[in-house]
Amino acid sequence: MRIIAGTHRGSRLVTPKGLDTRPTGDRVREAAFNLIGPLDGAAVLDLFAGSGAMGLEALSRGAERAVFVESDRAAMRAIEQNLDKLRLRGTVLREDAVRALRSEAQAGRRYDLVLVDPPYEMFSDLQPALARLVPRVLADDGLLVVETDARVEPELPLEVRTSRKYGRARLTLFEH
Repeated sequence: MRIIAGTHRGSRLVTPKGLDTRPTGDRVREAAFNLIGPLDGAAVLDLFAGSGAMGLEALSRGAERAVFVESDRAAMRAIEQNLDKLRLRGTVLREDAVRALRSEAQAGRRYDLVLVDPPYEMFSDLQPALARLVPRVLADDGLLVVETDARVEPELPLEVRTSRKYGRARLTLFEH
């Protein structure tokens, strides 16, 4: 897996071993960032970060800061290794995504881009918490990107910008 564009284009990423994470493929990641657009100076929250590929891509494309939330220890180490290797700055939280969202909302932190890529089978249980908490951390002109199984259409209290299928994956972009 590599960074697709930006200042670190072509850089190889460390990925956690095993089957506990499902990295977003290059094609889907490229499509997501084509839909997202410019990120200069953006604050990014990457939930269910895995190897951190989405948040790292955002930093490579000009985001100012990124917070990576991941509960798996091996995946968290991969994110830290990638940040060190690429000499990028980011905060890595080893925490449950909903708990992290709640903490960020209570602290009043706002993000220009929130990336949500949970295990596909977990999304329906996660959706109510996302509906309640994401609007509280999303900046007024912020963007939420949700990756789900292609058959799932997320429903959140935000305006849908677009929803597109890429093989087994669906990307849905919401605006605040």
